[in-house]
Amino acid sequence: MRIFTKEDIRDIYLKSIQRGSKFIFSKFSLSEKTRTKSSFNASNFNGSNWWDIPYVKKRWNYLITGSRDISYEKYVSEKYSDKKKIKMLSIGSGICSHEIEFAMLNPNWEITCTDFSENLLQSAERIATTKGLRNIKFLVRDMYEYSLPGNYYDIVLFHSSLHHFKNLEKFLGKVHDSLILTGKLIINEYVGVNRLQYSKLQMRKINQCLTLLDKKYRKMFKSNLYKNTYYGSGILRMIISDPSECIESENILPVIYSKFRIVEEKGYGGNLLMPVLKDISHNFIELDESKKKSLEKIFDYEDKYLEHHRSDFVFGIYEK
Repeated sequence: MRIFTKEDIRDIYLKSIQRGSKFIFSKFSLSEKTRTKSSFNASNFNGSNWWDIPYVKKRWNYLITGSRDISYEKYVSEKYSDKKKIKMLSIGSGICSHEIEFAMLNPNWEITCTDFSENLLQSAERIATTKGLRNIKFLVRDMYEYSLPGNYYDIVLFHSSLHHFKNLEKFLGKVHDSLILTGKLIINEYVGVNRLQYSKLQMRKINQCLTLLDKKYRKMFKSNLYKNTYYGSGILRMIISDPSECIESENILPVIYSKFRIVEEKGYGGNLLMPVLKDISHNFIELDESKKKSLEKIFDYEDKYLEHHRSDFVFGIYEK
């Protein structure tokens, strides 16, 4: 367990440059909910994380759907194309980009997005309105306190939100009861170790993977620093920054398995790529042949690692 690390010092410095002092000072609130909200409200910040890279997203598509050009939203939609109407609940929807894609692909679906960030849902609603979508609605809710209707939803979706919830046994029990008999739980989630407390082996492999990138591709976002070593996150900074981050992530799959049956489950890595590409992803937004080869080199390195280790990120469909 790492309490405070060099990574934390560097991260605080970078965040002050990238997001400004207002973001840093938001972390001094005594309210855990306020600190968590400040992280979510900044979640549409571009350029610093692996999910910003289009080529990485194509890798995810391939590992989940079998095609680089088919998203999991389209993949799921095609699986349910035989049903006339689907009631989907998305919990912790944030900016709702995935839910809006589901709504565009499936005009006959009734989609409800929930989040406790009013700012993000208001932004999502504006986007949905500009696209003329009438089959999606947005509810500001604290899901710990919100009573879900029983035996109601066909699908409950978590996209990068379930790892922010605690008391999973009770919480997923409530989700289970809200699904109809043939209902499905769908997750696209980080399910690795709590608070990103990677093992010594994983830390060593992360840094070996990092060395495969030329120095020019390791320049950190909006700074003159180069990422030569990854030191790992300390628990203290994580709790101060976002108390909900990966709070029970390693328990997600065991609790799901205790309440649901696997329909399909596919890992898409992230064990090495997420920490390696953190703060240097902007170098790979637009690709030339050299950058593409560099990414493929670290993709191959992670694939070899995954031959012997469980994926930290999982797409899964489960049923009662």
